[in-house]
Amino acid sequence: MTQPGSAYFLSDRRDVEETHTLSVLVDNEPGVLARVIGLFSGRGYNIESLTVSETEHEKHLSRITIVTTGTPMVLEQIRHQLGRLVPVHRVTDLTHEGAPLERELALVKVKGTGEARVEALRMADAFRAQVIDATTEHFTFEITGRSAKIEQFVSLMQPLGLVEVARTGVAALCRGAKAM
Repeated sequence: MTQPGSAYFLSDRRDVEETHTLSVLVDNEPGVLARVIGLFSGRGYNIESLTVSETEHEKHLSRITIVTTGTPMVLEQIRHQLGRLVPVHRVTDLTHEGAPLERELALVKVKGTGEARVEALRMADAFRAQVIDATTEHFTFEITGRSAKIEQFVSLMQPLGLVEVARTGVAALCRGAKAM
């Protein structure tokens, strides 16, 4: 049995992969996103979710939200390397700051008639998904929430006639009054 503080326990902790949400404030100019993505691909880091949009129009600043997975050491390297890129103003590890508010939007198209159609509508109601398009044979639902909620909804729609899914990626903010 390993004890906290023992060398074996500490090495185990450093090898555990964690998922973190990073928020990166950058200049809104051509090529910035490519440079940020290039940092990840060049070092073999994976991006699980990526969203980007201009958030401060007057200052021409954009916010890139990246969900990535790695050991604590790898995550620290990612933060430092992002911070060294010239167009980057600030890098914030929202997961490190505390449980961030995270939301994602998905459009989910489901084909179904009869009982499958009724069940798809019932499940959509339970998940607070909105019907945004409907024909006699298809529904398109809009659902927002944490990624796990969307994953669960999509998996439940699979046997009911899932046709396709489009997802936005995670948008996230720190809780409370603190701003980036």
